[in-house]
Amino acid sequence: MPQLVTRAAILAAAVMLMSAPGLGLAETREDRADGDANSQANNPLANLRALNFQNFYIGEFTESNENGFQTIVRYARPFSIGDTTWLFRGSVPFRNFPTPPDGEKEFGLGDADAFAALLIDTGDPALSFGIGPQFTFPTATDEDLGSEKWSAGLTNVLFDGRSRVFQYGYLLTYQHSFAGEGSRDDFNVGALQPFAFYQLGEGWYLRSAPIWTYNFENDTYGVPVGAGVGKVITRGNTVLNFFVEPQVSVADDGPGFPEWQIFFSLNLQFR
Repeated sequence: MPQLVTRAAILAAAVMLMSAPGLGLAETREDRADGDANSQANNPLANLRALNFQNFYIGEFTESNENGFQTIVRYARPFSIGDTTWLFRGSVPFRNFPTPPDGEKEFGLGDADAFAALLIDTGDPALSFGIGPQFTFPTATDEDLGSEKWSAGLTNVLFDGRSRVFQYGYLLTYQHSFAGEGSRDDFNVGALQPFAFYQLGEGWYLRSAPIWTYNFENDTYGVPVGAGVGKVITRGNTVLNFFVEPQVSVADDGPGFPEWQIFFSLNLQFR
């Protein structure tokens, strides 16, 4: 029962955020001028340099009463190879997670990852599609904060920003370990992040971008849902994107997945 009450409180908070005063649907003259920046602010394949600070407060892990915190520092920039355009994105996580067997917290660096996505010409600059290799490196400062494995796989991203009111897409990844500490389980994980954004005007928007994860190695999974609100502000050549999105698990099996968490972030794009 306490768990259900907690989840209900999180979703209620999300609804209150969405209905906050000032989030009207009327579009101002300034909104129209900044419409393209607002609709592209959440595009993971935007042909721009970007710096993100993504934070997750995890209120409870599956099969545990412990909580944790994670900050991911992420940098992206486009580059060219011949006549092709690519997007590089690198991520470094910092974690404060409970560790077995007593749940004592351990703070440190997690496993860094990077991908390079080939940007496919779709004929419409507002419709982005990319695919390319992804790698994860065993950079964790503690064995409980990472996999101790080298992993490789593929990333596929779609972002449909043709509407200035509603944008959607997905980020699909798959990775399998190929080297590393032999005593650790192989890393064999797929993840799908569907996302949707509804523009309210004046830079405000509603959002949902949970990450669904499946571990093929031991048939465990976590499926959260989320609902949040964000604000886009343009300052000169910089687009600042603030958001908060509470998320709760609707299906899970296995330890280590968030039962509920609050995802909040500052994303910057440099035009």
